[in-house]
Amino acid sequence: MTTYLLAGGGTAGHVNPLLAVADGLRARDAAADLLVLGTAEGLEARLVPERGYELLIVDKVPFPRRPNAQALRFPSRFRRAIRQARDHIRAHGVDVVIGFGGYAAAPAYIAARREGVPYVIHEANAKPGLANRLGAGRAAAVGVAFDGTPMRDADVVGMPLRREVIELDRAAARTEAAQAFGLDADRPVLLVFGGSLGAQRLNDALADSWQDVLDAGWQLLHVTGERSDLADPGAPGYVLRRYVDRMDLAFALADLVVSRSGAATVSEISALGLPALYVPYSVGNGEQRLNAASAVAAGAAVLLDDATFSGDTVREVVVPLLGDADRIRAMADAAERVGTRAGTENVIALVDRALATAN
Repeated sequence: MTTYLLAGGGTAGHVNPLLAVADGLRARDAAADLLVLGTAEGLEARLVPERGYELLIVDKVPFPRRPNAQALRFPSRFRRAIRQARDHIRAHGVDVVIGFGGYAAAPAYIAARREGVPYVIHEANAKPGLANRLGAGRAAAVGVAFDGTPMRDADVVGMPLRREVIELDRAAARTEAAQAFGLDADRPVLLVFGGSLGAQRLNDALADSWQDVLDAGWQLLHVTGERSDLADPGAPGYVLRRYVDRMDLAFALADLVVSRSGAATVSEISALGLPALYVPYSVGNGEQRLNAASAVAAGAAVLLDDATFSGDTVREVVVPLLGDADRIRAMADAAERVGTRAGTENVIALVDRALATAN
């Protein structure tokens, strides 16, 4: 029996691919011992036990970004996190570590190396995180979600995705999806969303331009986010939802998407063969723009600037595209070529290769 330790967490961007790989390993071998290494503060503290996996805890030790008291305490705190990870590896007889970035990943990589255990890294973003960058040099294998990610000797494996996305037959689910949202399955649908908390820039632009979308002969499914107070005009063909817990049905109904470009969002949209207009979130280190780059280069997506995105952008860029069926079909074909639903299997193949080499 093989014992796998999956390390990472903090945010959904780390936890969701981790859980997808754990589920894939469990589906392949029910006897495998699957453990997750994370922190008590991250999203993994709730999601991992809910999925039925044992969570092993290490201290959350942020890398210091400036010289201060936290920087002075960092070396001793980080050494403690490494010792905790080594203790877990020894106690459970771990055969391989699979890291996804986040606070638990860096100590896990160092602990695995010191214990003589191979480790594999998956990087979800086109701009790699610090933990994965530091760990990549000694990794048995590195997989990245996007072509062009600057990690040496990495394999492009795609993103491990949610099962409901992997198994989605958009054509077969379209009627059910239309009924769920109260829209017409025979008319095209523009899906606009900005994540669970929404995107104010997208919401403001659509508040100013939703009628133009309807006038173009399209329907609009607008997921505003739970914190939005955007008023629903109640117009036929325009469905406004604060939150959607069945995004698979939203994707099944969509013929074109306007959204942010988080790594999981881009991966899911491309895997489903959906053409998209991405409006990367401008705050942060620019990873959202990079996440969309391969889809844009392939002709599957268009990149729009967050700072200037407005109702006028919808009228001048989005609405003309709604009337260009040939271009939308070409973008959908390109999305199918650039996307993959096999990310989970591809990561597991890297793990198998690392185990075979180690043995």
